[in-house]
This record gives sequence, C-alpha cells and structure tokens, in this order.
Amino acid sequence: MNVWIYSLTSVFVVSLVSLAGIFTLVLKKEKLKIIILFLVSFAVGALFGDAIIHLIPESFEAIESKILVSLLILSGIIFFFVLEKFIHWRHCHVLGSEKHIHPVVYMNIIGDLVHNFIDGMLIAGSFLISIPLGVSTSIAVVLHEIPQEIGDFGVLLHGGFSVRKALFFNFVSASTAFAGAILILAIGSRFQEIISFLVPITAGGFLYIAGSDLIPELKHETKIAASIGQLAAIILGIAVMAGLLLID
Repeated sequence: MNVWIYSLTSVFVVSLVSLAGIFTLVLKKEKLKIIILFLVSFAVGALFGDAIIHLIPESFEAIESKILVSLLILSGIIFFFVLEKFIHWRHCHVLGSEKHIHPVVYMNIIGDLVHNFIDGMLIAGSFLISIPLGVSTSIAVVLHEIPQEIGDFGVLLHGGFSVRKALFFNFVSASTAFAGAILILAIGSRFQEIISFLVPITAGGFLYIAGSDLIPELKHETKIAASIGQLAAIILGIAVMAGLLLID
C-alpha cells in the first residue's frame, strides 16, 4: 500500500508540473531564459546522477547477467531515440493563427500522452524496487519535465490555443502518467522480473535525454559566467542524487 501511495503521489506532483507554463506569462523573456537554462542544467545532473548512481547499480544487483544489463541500457537509449523520432513533432515551424489550430498542436499532445504514460511506468517501477530509488527517479523526471512542459505550453499557445485551453490539455496529457503507474503497480507483484528489466531501460532513457536533448541546449550559451552557472547546476543535480543515498 505504501508503494501505491508513494507512486501515485509522485505521479500527481509530476502532473502538476504541466501547469508550470502559466508562470512564464509573468516573467520577462530574458529572466525566463536564465531560469530555463538553470533548470535544464540541473536536470542534466539529476538525470545522469540518477542513471549512474541509482538505476545502473540497482540493475546489476537485480539481474545476474552483466551483459543483459548492458544490452537493456543500450536498448533504452535506442528506444527513446525511436520514440523521440515519432513524437518530437513540436519542432514543426509552420505558423498557426487564431482561426486555425495547426496540426502540430494535436501531434504534440499525442506525443505527450505517450511520453507521460511511460514516465508513470518508470516511477512506479522504481518504487516497486525501493523507496529511495523511486524518490530519485521521481525527482529526475520532475526536473526534466519542467523545461519540457514550459516548451509544450509555448507550442500550444503558438498553435492557436488560448491560455486556459493550453493549460487544460497540457494537464490532461500529463495525467496519463497515472495510467502507466497503475498498470505497473497492478502487475508488479506478479511480474517482478519485468520491473527489474524496466530499470536499466529507464537508465538508458535518462542518459539519452540528458545527453542528446538537454546538453545540446546548453551549448548555445557561451558566456563564461553563464557557463560556470550551468556547470554548478549540473554538479548540484548530481549532488542531490548522491545525497539521496543517505535515505537508503
């Protein structure tokens, strides 16, 4: 029962992140840019830290075959690459208008439905293995979701949605994480090996997201002060993940 409470509470917190876009409306463009870069940097450290400090060691403990663990990590990287190819439609550059909702909006929502469903599975699967692992994975998911959800909110507004409608659909798509979590929690006790296999795949996914999606975003900023701030945020993200070992 505790696992259900922890998992669903974490998923609820992750779903609330979908409403983060509303705060961007009261911030000046330059300040928003700085905040997002800090969040992205922190997320890089948290994702790398969670994968390398928590998920991969847990995988080697749960699965006897080291080769299998390595292959599952690599399959996670490949899986998220393929998934991104199909759902990363938000990079469409065709302008929308008030009278026309561009298809990229609906494709973005569909992509988020799939992505958040998987996030829910990852969170619940991690909690089934251990509470500290679930906490660290939830934090990593939240941190990479914040800049993504802000970006998705911008896509919906750009595509012709009103602020209220954009917030509503962003939250609805985020709520599919509950379905993913409940699915894993329902079968987890009977199919524990599936959960063990899910962890290294998650690690591969986190490595892919941090390395291919987030770090390239940080390369656009070349000022020394900003670069030092990014490095500090990355190290802080890693430190937070390392600190979570203390609650194990």
